[in-house]
Amino acid sequence: MTAHQAIPPQPRDAAPGEVVMQARDIAKHYGAVKALKGVNFDIRRGQVTTLFGENGAGKSTLMKILSGVIRPSSGEILLDGAPVTFENATDALSRGISIIHQELALAPNLNVRDNIFMGREIIGPRGGVDFAAEERITRALMAELEEDIDPLTPLENLRLGQQQIVEIARALQARSRILIMDEPTSALSASEVEVLFKVIRDLTAKGVSIVYISHHLEEALTVTHHAVVLRDGEMTAYAPRAEIDLEWIVRNMVGENFDLGSPPDSRLGAPALAVEGLCVPDASGRGLAVDHLDLEVRAGEIVCIYGLMGAGRTEMMETVAGRLRANGGTVRLNGRDLAGLTIAQRIAAGLVLVPEDRQRDGLVQTMSVGQNLSLASIGSFTRGLFTSRRAEAQVVADAIREVTVKTAGGGAMIGSLSGGNQQKVVIGKMLATHPQVILLDEPSRGIDVGAKAEVFRLLAHAAKDRGLAVVYSTSEVGECLSVAHRIIVMRRGRISAQFDHTVTKEAIMAASGEAVHH
Repeated sequence: MTAHQAIPPQPRDAAPGEVVMQARDIAKHYGAVKALKGVNFDIRRGQVTTLFGENGAGKSTLMKILSGVIRPSSGEILLDGAPVTFENATDALSRGISIIHQELALAPNLNVRDNIFMGREIIGPRGGVDFAAEERITRALMAELEEDIDPLTPLENLRLGQQQIVEIARALQARSRILIMDEPTSALSASEVEVLFKVIRDLTAKGVSIVYISHHLEEALTVTHHAVVLRDGEMTAYAPRAEIDLEWIVRNMVGENFDLGSPPDSRLGAPALAVEGLCVPDASGRGLAVDHLDLEVRAGEIVCIYGLMGAGRTEMMETVAGRLRANGGTVRLNGRDLAGLTIAQRIAAGLVLVPEDRQRDGLVQTMSVGQNLSLASIGSFTRGLFTSRRAEAQVVADAIREVTVKTAGGGAMIGSLSGGNQQKVVIGKMLATHPQVILLDEPSRGIDVGAKAEVFRLLAHAAKDRGLAVVYSTSEVGECLSVAHRIIVMRRGRISAQFDHTVTKEAIMAASGEAVHH
């Protein structure tokens, strides 16, 4: 590959809006689970086709087939009107098709530059890698995406939203003619989303075709030309932008209109979690990500933490769970000071965290659904060096039933599950430890309205029936007004406001420093 790779030439007969890629009767089966059932799908030149659907509807499966990651069980793909079979993702990439995955496909131990050029390095005149050219292009890509990220920064030092930007930059660098974006904005701030949309408009103006998957329905409508809705592996609706609104999308996605629930009428008990004067250093070590924060959550209470990216929500939760070290303040669980306790000791004491990045921190990809579900509570069915298979099977069966995981069984590999079902496995795993306090960092990231409703219903039941204290963070203001008894707004490491569940969206956004658009 050279330093100045051009966008692959478009076929001469492909006018704007002309179909350049088609999926015909595509089916995909994973054992007894039918992820896709004869789907037909068109991609048009220079236009954005948005794919809507609940988790488990088959969106990501279809995109993986179109980008060569997996092969269909039956059906065919047509590229410029001719049948084509992709051997793998590299083969698809060579034909101008690339994908930005919902779950980041990056190497945390490499720097930003090396991640962007991984597998497609620029070779210099002497046969070695031209690192200077790669660094120059990386800086240009970061400037285009309006991100101040040094190309030599190790990826693992970046927050999830910045890692998402690197994934987008990697796809842009490939200069594909068809670009598939699977939940590209799930970890981005509002300003970063605006920049991405500007990039999308620039690409479509150059004739690039974009397939866009998002659970942020209103946001997706601002860039789409056509919308397709998948439901249970089948295409249920298709329409041009002029004929679509939010109600049309939700109706075709779930077959009904519903909300994300309301606060349960729990009997609130004594304070389960008490945080006083918590201070957490930021990544530079010079400032504070969390600045003298006080928080009290009672047994049976659900508290929502809202804030923009960089508000300190993740740092606060990870410090309370023992993943980050505080440089001031105390954390108490039912009156017991947790200072000096490890993550495992905090779990044993009854405090658990469902992390923001479920792929990296919440799941073991090489394990089955059942092994992931039972992992955190392994002590309850282990005696010495031996585990009781019967007791473990009971834990797994109870968890699958309680969190309604859609799977072929506990033996299915975790990677075969949709994003929403993977998230329910992470929550199920933590609930199986019988905690007293559960922290959930962006629990609905990358999952659809149906799965969100199930996750929030699960939390409401746990608060009411078990007396569980629940703290969840979100960057979607609509999710604040669901099951939370209280909404706390964070801004620059501090609590800027507290509200009850009767608050308006506008008041929450104003307290966070977010511009409210009418």
